[in-house]
Amino acid sequence: MKTFFSAVLFSSLCLVGCAVLDGQPGPESARPLEDWPHITSAIPKDAAIEVEVARILAGMTLPQKIGQMTQPEIKSVTPAEVGEYYIGSVLNGGSYWPHGNKLAPIADWVSLADQYYNASMTTDMKIKVPVIWGTDAIHGHGNAYGATLFPHNIGLGAAHDPQLIQNIGVAVGRQVRATGINWVFGPTLAVARDTRWGRTYESFSEDTNLVKAYAGAYVTGLQGSFSNDGNVVATAKHFIGDGGTDMGKDQGISQGSKSDMMNIHGQGYYGALAAGVQTVMASFNSWDDVAAGINYGKLHGSKALLTDVLKQKMGFDGFVVSDWNGIAQVPGCTQASCAQAINAGIDMVMVPDNWRSFIGNTMAQVQRGEIPLARIDDAVSRILRVKLRAGIFGKKPSDGIYAGKPEALQARELARQAVRESLVLLKNNDAALPLPPGKKILVVGKSANSLQNQTGGWTLGWQGTGNVNSDFPMADTILDGIKEAAGSANVAFSETAQGVDVRRFDAVIAVIGETPYAEGNGDIAASGTLRHSSRYPEDLSVLRAVAGWGKPVITLLVSGRPVYANDLLNLSDAFVVTWLPGTEGKGVADVLFRNAGGGIRHDFTGRLSFSWPKAVCQTALNLGDPGYAPLFAPGYGLNYGSSMTVRKLDITVPPDSCGHTSVLPIFSQSDRAPFALHVASAANHWLSRPVGGDLNATLSLPTDQPAVRVETTQINTQQDAKLVTWFGGPGKIFARSSQPVDLQSYAVNQGVLQFDMVIMQTPQGRVSLALECGESCRGEIDLSMLLKKLGLQSRRTVKIPLACFGLKQVDFANVKVPFSVLTSQPFAAAFANIQIVAGATGDTDALSCADVGNESNLGE
Repeated sequence: MKTFFSAVLFSSLCLVGCAVLDGQPGPESARPLEDWPHITSAIPKDAAIEVEVARILAGMTLPQKIGQMTQPEIKSVTPAEVGEYYIGSVLNGGSYWPHGNKLAPIADWVSLADQYYNASMTTDMKIKVPVIWGTDAIHGHGNAYGATLFPHNIGLGAAHDPQLIQNIGVAVGRQVRATGINWVFGPTLAVARDTRWGRTYESFSEDTNLVKAYAGAYVTGLQGSFSNDGNVVATAKHFIGDGGTDMGKDQGISQGSKSDMMNIHGQGYYGALAAGVQTVMASFNSWDDVAAGINYGKLHGSKALLTDVLKQKMGFDGFVVSDWNGIAQVPGCTQASCAQAINAGIDMVMVPDNWRSFIGNTMAQVQRGEIPLARIDDAVSRILRVKLRAGIFGKKPSDGIYAGKPEALQARELARQAVRESLVLLKNNDAALPLPPGKKILVVGKSANSLQNQTGGWTLGWQGTGNVNSDFPMADTILDGIKEAAGSANVAFSETAQGVDVRRFDAVIAVIGETPYAEGNGDIAASGTLRHSSRYPEDLSVLRAVAGWGKPVITLLVSGRPVYANDLLNLSDAFVVTWLPGTEGKGVADVLFRNAGGGIRHDFTGRLSFSWPKAVCQTALNLGDPGYAPLFAPGYGLNYGSSMTVRKLDITVPPDSCGHTSVLPIFSQSDRAPFALHVASAANHWLSRPVGGDLNATLSLPTDQPAVRVETTQINTQQDAKLVTWFGGPGKIFARSSQPVDLQSYAVNQGVLQFDMVIMQTPQGRVSLALECGESCRGEIDLSMLLKKLGLQSRRTVKIPLACFGLKQVDFANVKVPFSVLTSQPFAAAFANIQIVAGATGDTDALSCADVGNESNLGE
């Protein structure tokens, strides 16, 4: 049951009956801040701890201090190295587990945690400092096999229940401690302002009051008072403005004013810091305060924000941790070196792979005076303070009462409650719901029996892909819940509804929606729209197959963001947004059916925490704009006492573009439709293999020696690139579309083929780059001389005018392969962020056709 606190806090939100289709949202905040506030933490300074911090620090050498500031990934550091290099922390990323085993038993987690801990306690330090292990537990302990997973934050926001959030924090802390881990990279406190952002589902709400309240509740649940074996260190992330980037681009540029940053994006941090959060993670994004003419640049390198605002004005005395290789995005820095970030206020540096070089480089920077020793001492003092407060000294991970206990990974009833509270009923014409008992139900749709779709990203892997139902031994699908509620004998399932006579049933439940994604992959391009049916046409097809037969159609939309769904709403008698409900699918059915006696089992209580778009290009969330009119405003949500009828909605949509046609993505962390990345070699008769997303491939010669190998790697952010190694013999990596793509508008508007690359091995022969428009239609340039001039292992953005490919009369109206790299000699390079960009030939870093060859070597 929701608390009195919940009711009072959200009394200003629009309740059932007050939200209309064209209604205006209420005010976000009564009294805007004019400067950054000082926050009084629930965890005050402790004199005894401060004395101990100073005592430990006084006995530490410079290598020991730098080691404490270093955080490698578990795949790249052994327990012995943790001891040898005095490593202060390790992490497991979204797709890394003990021994690389996605299904690792809980005992393996605890064993590895103990090994790291024991290594940290056998160093030659005067006072031994235990290592702390951090993990992403975004909606439960998503990396741990068998753990209960809760609805993602967007669903929890719809519950409007801070007490529920605190209870979930307690449960997540217990799950994480069960695996021997004592630090959680959460909660995410982004206030999403553009639903094209692929991390919208990690945002609780566009309403700042709700984000602030949830921040404090979640931190309190995770950390408690650090007196319980289930408590973990929490992280407020990502500081600051990650939800406010231009056009919702992940890791992009926030262009809001100082007032926006303080009053919108800062609110969650005020709640978290007041609750005593001990760590803050810096954000990948940049902030350019256009109104004030101040460009703060990348947050990882901004002293003005990390030190002057967060630590000094707001009074934060815990430590700041960087994000995954986040220092590399600061100008002048690399993945292994960034004095600027440390001087800006980063205390612990997440360097997943290049941690040895980072330690050496940082040592040298201190010795050269580029980083003051006082800054190092401050960083280490903050780390020691948090470790002492958290009580991790003198207690190895397996000593915890929950360590190694599978039952501690479970919180199924709580998660089922969270699912019920998160569901939002958008439409219920003619009282299609609740369904009476004993009726024959047809269930259709790709997400009815898919725990992968139901749980979404950050689930047994970073992007949440590659999972099957058997990977979730303690979970129920939405279909399982429907069968339990209606009786298995009364339920038939057909994913596509093809060949099914709908007239044989009393009602249809269609479970449709998005498929899993996480940061980067989840972004909708600036030229894309919010129309769900454009990205998932199979969902529109299945609804068309079951609608119009005189049987009520109840649609359940599994989604990580509000989407334009007017066409789907029109085909449905009832429409429920389930968000991404997690492992407890039975919580959905709990509210759909009457009980055996005909009474209501559970009513809908969820209310939108985000605006629901009226138009396909209504992507920005402009609550402060009096002209902003979403289809459904925040706070909207029907229940079984509602009498509102949703009229037929306009489904007229413009061409599938929101007016931004300057960039055509080809590959960025994953394939960008309609393109798919492939590899092929002469040794394999040019038969191609897909290598998009997290797919890797090795094509071998008849001698079983490799010819071409493609591996997932990083250039800008986690797993965003493909490292291609040619060992000898013709081979190519290329992006291909099943249908020709028209690039004429890009070609005539100074367009370029642009990609990021890092050369790992200098080419030993000719390397060609081509665009292909058919069997005999191809434009090719020779990159060999350019590549030989570029330095090894340094990132370079390459921009080649499309005109260079057009010199041999490429048919830009019918391009099927916009990117193809071919060589027959040894060569290795990583490629990322492949795209066609209009208006870029005049950029200062754009190449000319002379730079990449001349007319004599263009084409074949």
